[in-house]
Amino acid sequence: MAPAVSTLRAEAGVGALPRRALARYLLLLRLYPVLTKAATSGVLSALGNFLTQMIEKTRKKEKSTSLDVSGPLRYAVYGFFFTGPLSHYFYLFLEHWIPSEVPLAGVKRLLLDRLLFAPAFLLLFFLVMNFLEGQDRAAAVARVRTHFWPVLRMNWRVWTPVQFVNINYVPLQFRVLFANLVALFWYAYLASLGK
Repeated sequence: MAPAVSTLRAEAGVGALPRRALARYLLLLRLYPVLTKAATSGVLSALGNFLTQMIEKTRKKEKSTSLDVSGPLRYAVYGFFFTGPLSHYFYLFLEHWIPSEVPLAGVKRLLLDRLLFAPAFLLLFFLVMNFLEGQDRAAAVARVRTHFWPVLRMNWRVWTPVQFVNINYVPLQFRVLFANLVALFWYAYLASLGK
């Protein structure tokens, strides 16, 4: 068989699509890092809320196929405008402010993430979601009072090992994506609080 034909068949094989998608994603990351991470965050956040609704319907054994479109839309907006860009700049900040050469750099980065970024990001989540749901200030205050500390404690339990791996072992350009993939499950937890 001619080399050109075998190369062509290899390109058209099962693994070609994931390789092409990864190559395209890497190109977009290089050309438009913030926009690519924002779009990825928006899509994965919406998907997380969509999956939450599907799981909830299955758990309740509901027959209706209608979904609340506003939920995934709110999560897409939050992911696109907040999660993607803020995470991108936060990870860059960590790399710049605490370089790898600093003794215990990974631990220091993790502590900064867990003790400063996580509480601020969680508070932002509650406030933005409250706004996107059209709730008033009193509802926002009530939601924060009721849910902030329990959710923050859960965040520390769930996200501390994830962020340890993310900050110390995942290449910088993939940290937002890695966190977004884990967040599919985390957003399911947060969405369940609204019920």
